[in-house]
Amino acid sequence: MSDSTKQGENPTPEVGGKYAKYVLFVLVIVYIFNFIDRQILSILAEEIKADIGISDADIGFLYGTAFAVFYAVFGIPLGRLADTWVRKSLISIGLMFWSVMTALSGTARGFGMLAVYRIGVGIGEASATPAAFSMLSDYFSPKYRATALAVYSSGVYIGAGIGIFLGGVILDGWSAMYPDTSFAPMQLKGWHVAFFMVGLPGLLMAAWVWTLKEPIRGQSEGLVTPLHPHPFREAWNELSAILPPFHLIKLISLGAGFKGIIINLSAALVIATLSYFLYLLTDTAAQWVALGIGVFAAFSWAQSLALRDPATFAMIFKCKSFMCTAIGFPSIAFVTYGLGFWGPSFFQRVHGVSASETGTVLGLSAAVGGWAGVTIGGVIADKMRDRNIKAKLYVGIASVLLSIPSALGLILADNLIVAYSFNFLFALTSPMWIGPAASTINDLVMPRMRAIASAYYIMMITFIGLALGPYTIGQVSDGLAASGSSSAEALTSGMLWAIAAYVVALIMLIIGAMNIEADENSRLDRASALGEPIS
Repeated sequence: MSDSTKQGENPTPEVGGKYAKYVLFVLVIVYIFNFIDRQILSILAEEIKADIGISDADIGFLYGTAFAVFYAVFGIPLGRLADTWVRKSLISIGLMFWSVMTALSGTARGFGMLAVYRIGVGIGEASATPAAFSMLSDYFSPKYRATALAVYSSGVYIGAGIGIFLGGVILDGWSAMYPDTSFAPMQLKGWHVAFFMVGLPGLLMAAWVWTLKEPIRGQSEGLVTPLHPHPFREAWNELSAILPPFHLIKLISLGAGFKGIIINLSAALVIATLSYFLYLLTDTAAQWVALGIGVFAAFSWAQSLALRDPATFAMIFKCKSFMCTAIGFPSIAFVTYGLGFWGPSFFQRVHGVSASETGTVLGLSAAVGGWAGVTIGGVIADKMRDRNIKAKLYVGIASVLLSIPSALGLILADNLIVAYSFNFLFALTSPMWIGPAASTINDLVMPRMRAIASAYYIMMITFIGLALGPYTIGQVSDGLAASGSSSAEALTSGMLWAIAAYVVALIMLIIGAMNIEADENSRLDRASALGEPIS
C-alpha cells in the first residue's frame, strides 16, 4: 500500500469533475450545519437574556467573543493540521465535536456554562473552513476557484437563515405547548430544546463526511505537494506557539534569543494594559480578557512562524495585498456579523413582531438573499478576472457600496414591510465579497500554505468581525439604555454606528487593489526566493 493511500490521498477524482462537485455539495451542507449551530443564538437571545438575567453586551459576548477567540486561536493549529493531514477526516471529527457542544448548550442553566459550551462550539468549528478551503482549492482550478469557494461560503447564509427560522419556530411552538415551563419535560425552556434539536443531527453528517475522498494536495495547479510524515507534530508546533507558557519554550527552542523573549513579553504587557483600559471603559471584563488572550496568542504564533517557517510568514505578512485583504474584508464582517446577529432582536424591539415571524422572514431573507449574493459575487469575480486581475477586490468594494444604502434603509425604515425589503437587499448585497476574499487569500500563497493562510484570514474575520461587531453594538446599546434611551432606540443607534466600519474596509480594499496584480504575478518568484521548492 502506498503512502498516498495510507493517508487518504486519492489521485482518481478529476479536477472540476463530477466528484469535485459532489464534494462541494457535501461541504456546503457541513457549512450549513456550522452556521445553524452558530447563528441560532441570535433568535434565542431575548429569551436567554430574560431567563438567566444578562445584558446586551453579555449576549454579544456569548455569540461573538466567547466563540470567536477560541475559534480563531485553535484555527491556527487545526489549519496546520489541515495542511499536513487528511482534511476530510479533520472536518468529520470537528463536526462531531461542535455538534455535541451545541446539544450540551441545551443543558446550561447559567452564563458560565453557556460560555463554556460556546467555547467548545468555537473550537470544533475551527476545524472545518481552513480544511474545506484547502480541499476545494485542490478540487477546482484557479479559473473556477472563486465560484467554488463562493458556493461553499453560501452555506453561511443558508445555515444562518435555517438557524434563525428553526429557533423562532421552536421557541413559539414550545411556548404554545408549555406556557408554564414548570410543567414541561425536565422543566426545559424553548431555548434549551432549540439547542438539542439543531445539535444532534450533526453527528449523522459527520459520518457522511468521513466517506469523502481526499484529493492530491496541489493537483489543481500541477504543484503537487509531498505528504508530510508527522502531521500531528506540526499541529502541536503551532499549538505550542500560542499557548502560554509553552510559547516561551518554543521561542527559546527556535533561537529567538533574549531579544525575542523581551519583544514577546513587551507585547503581552501592551495588550494587557490596553485590555485593562478597555475594561475600565466598558466594565465588561470577560470581553477584554478573552480578546486580549486571543490577540496575544496570535502575536506569539506569528513570532514563532517567522522562525519556524519563514517562507509562509513572508508570503502572508510581507505581501501588501494579502494584509490589506486580511483587514479590509474582516471590516466588512464587522458590519455583517453585527447587523446579522442583532437583526432578530431589532425587529422584535422596534417593530414588535414575534420570534416565529422574525425567524421566518429573516431566515428566508438570509437563506435566499445570502445564498444568491455569495454565489453571484463569486461568479462575477471569476468572469471579470479573465479581463482584470483586480476583479475580486473590485467585487468586494462593490459589495460595500451596494450594502450601505440597504443597511441604512433596514435600520431607519418606519414601515415593517419596507424594513423587511431592505433587510432582503442587505442580505443579497452584503455577502458578495465572501467568495472573492477566500479565493484571493488562496491565490496569494503556495498550496502547502493554504489552510494555515486561510486560518489566519479567518482569525482576522473572527477577531474584527465576530468578536467586536456584535459586542460593540450590544455595548453601545447598553450604554444608551443606561442613559435613558428605550431598548429599541438604543439598539437602533448601536447598529447605525457599526456601519462606520465600512470606511476602513473601503480604504484597505482600494490599497489592496493597487497591489494585487504585482503580488499575484510575483508569487512563484517570491516563494522561490524564500527557498520554497517549485515543482
